[in-house]
Parts: sequence; C-alpha cells; structure tokens
Amino acid sequence: MSKKVLIMSASTGGGHNRAARAIKEELERKTIDGIPVKCEIVDSLKLVNTTMDKIISRGYEKSAIYTPKAYGRVYRFSETSLVSKNEFKGNLLTSVMAQKFKKLLKDSQPDLIIGTHPFPMIALSTLKKSSHTYKNSTNLGDTFIKHNSSVNVPPMISVLTDYTTHSTWIQNEINYYIVGHEYVKELLVFEGVDSNKVKTFGIPVEKSFLSHRDKETVLNELGLSSDKLTVLLMGGSFGAGNIKETLDELLDIDRDFQILVITGRNESLREKIEKKLASHSHDKNICVLGYTNKMNDILASIDVLITKPGGLTTTEALLKDVPMIVPYYIPGQEEENLDFLSNCGAALRTTKKYTLPVLLKVLIDDSTRLDMLKKNIKSIRKFNSSQNIANLVVEILSPQNNY
Repeated sequence: MSKKVLIMSASTGGGHNRAARAIKEELERKTIDGIPVKCEIVDSLKLVNTTMDKIISRGYEKSAIYTPKAYGRVYRFSETSLVSKNEFKGNLLTSVMAQKFKKLLKDSQPDLIIGTHPFPMIALSTLKKSSHTYKNSTNLGDTFIKHNSSVNVPPMISVLTDYTTHSTWIQNEINYYIVGHEYVKELLVFEGVDSNKVKTFGIPVEKSFLSHRDKETVLNELGLSSDKLTVLLMGGSFGAGNIKETLDELLDIDRDFQILVITGRNESLREKIEKKLASHSHDKNICVLGYTNKMNDILASIDVLITKPGGLTTTEALLKDVPMIVPYYIPGQEEENLDFLSNCGAALRTTKKYTLPVLLKVLIDDSTRLDMLKKNIKSIRKFNSSQNIANLVVEILSPQNNY
C-alpha cells in the first residue's frame, strides 16, 4: 500500500517536465505515517490526444523560433476579457480533457495532484466542481461535464514555472500555488487568490543540478581557459532567439573574453554557426555545443549568461549566481520573467541605446558591476523548493488533515 501522487505536466518547453521530475525525486523519499509515496508523471497533452499533443507542443516550438511576436499576441489575447478564464474552463477542448482525466482518476485513484502546467489543472478544476454548478447551463462544454462529473478529485497543488502569473493558472478549486518569489505571490493576491494558498518556495530544480565540478576542469574539457572571462550564449531548449546575430555582436567587441555557444537541439543552427566561424576571421576563443546535460557544471563555470529568460533557465542561472544579459525573449511569460529579473536587479536588458556591446564592455571593464548583480541574485534565489513542496504534500496527506 502507498500514497499516490499524480504530477501533471506538458511538453511545451523544458521547464514543466524538469520541475515535475524534481518534485517526484523528493516526494518518493517521503513516507506518510510509515506509508511510502508513489509518484507518476503524466504528460497531459499526450493523455488527451497524440495528434493534439504534436500540434500544441510543436506549435509552441515553432512559434518560439519563428514567430515570437505572434506567440506574444496569443498570450496577451488569452489574458483579456475576450477569453476569460471562465469561458476557457467551459470550452469543448477542456471538456474532452476532462473526460480523459476522469478515466485517469478512476484508474489511478490518486491521493493528491500536482500540476506544473495550467492545461490539466483547468480540466481537473472543472471536474472538481459539483454537477449542480452546471444545472442551468446551455454551454456545450458545461453540459458535457454535468453528465461526467461523478469522480473524486483529490487536493490539488499548482506549481508556476515562470516568474509571473497568467489568468489560466487561477482556479478556485486549487488548494495551493507554489511560486518562484514574493513578487509572484503579490501578483496572484492582486488577482484575488487567498494569500494563505500561495507558497513562495521557488521553482523546483533537480537536486543533482546543485552540485558541480570545478571550473578549471569543466572549461578545459570545452577547450576554454579558466583564466579568461567566459560568456555563455544560448537560447533555451529549442535554440530559439537571435543567436547568430548576437554572436556577430560578441565577435566585434574589442575586449579579451571567450565564448561558449549552446544551440540546444537545433542542429541546423549549430552547423550554420560552425560554418560561419570557419569562414570568418575573429580573435575570440569559441566553443560551440549542441544539446548538453551538463548545465549544472557549465553555469557554475561561466561569468555572464546571454540568453532568453525562460522560467527554468532563469531559475538555474539564479541558483548558480550567474548574471544575465537578455537581448531577446518570447513575448508573454518570458517578457514578464525579464520584468521580474530587471526589477530585482539580477539581469541587464538590452535596448536600442544600451546594446549588448555597451552592457558587456562595462561588465568586463568594471568587475564590481558583476559583483552587484551577483549580490542581488543571492538575495532572490530560492533553494529547497522540491523539498518544501514534498513537505507540504506530507502535511496535506497526513491523517489529521481534512482536505
């Protein structure tokens, strides 16, 4: 016998699944009154429909690379009253998801559900509402739920994997929200969420990420020097962002530093960069990497990170004390992550006047500037998120609590 926890994720970028794995890792170390905890991670998009999964997750990937402004418009549109969270909860897509989740709940009978993505939590919240809520409704989605709501939905925890909120995250049926910082808590409270429901634990990261090898070993393996200032240029798990143009700017800066470029899973980008470097003269030592699982080592060995501010990237940089310069982002969550970092004094954002070369030259010439950024980072980073989430789950599922 064991306590069963479902962790609902979705493959729309690296952060949701990574956060889910970090939580699972900690939860399965726990027992509740001597009973072990068993966790299952469910990719909610695949659960609903493989074709739909491909459309949504690949659509995100392509929009992140090719049409960030269009993605931003969709994000903002869904924040407006035209697509209110209540309408979104009652639409047919949510109803189809709810039907699938009803079967999942009956099959696995979880004691608690954690969501690292809003989609499944919307459907589950819809299921949790009692059928009388929809008694007088003429909405097709609501009618569907009315006849399919006889299922027990256990306590639910939402884990926000960005340093911002979106209206779709907010559901009355959710017991707790886990957020990355006190600023994000205030955003939720402003939206009407009870402050007692919001825990500022931070965004979960696997324990293995926190350890790393020494800087000299890591840089030498990459063909780089441990004595030079090292700049890492990357664009997230899909290699999105104007990396080629940004690299051109870095190559033209008349300072002595070395560059590590990580292109992620974007192999064509890696090939284009390597071809360009081979055919153009430059005076910088450069290493180009594709996908790597050594980010714990790499982030602990560099001096400046130039990247787009995804939730997981941002969290990992904060945990490793790495100052960021952000020259590009996907409008929407990433733009709001950048707002958070800027307000905390933990990152520099480029503008028309304050270009990447201007910002980087000042950091290279005056090391106290880097120290200031690192001091600010230390004041906002959050360790032990997964452990704190696991402890909260134990507290909720302890026999004396009645949720």
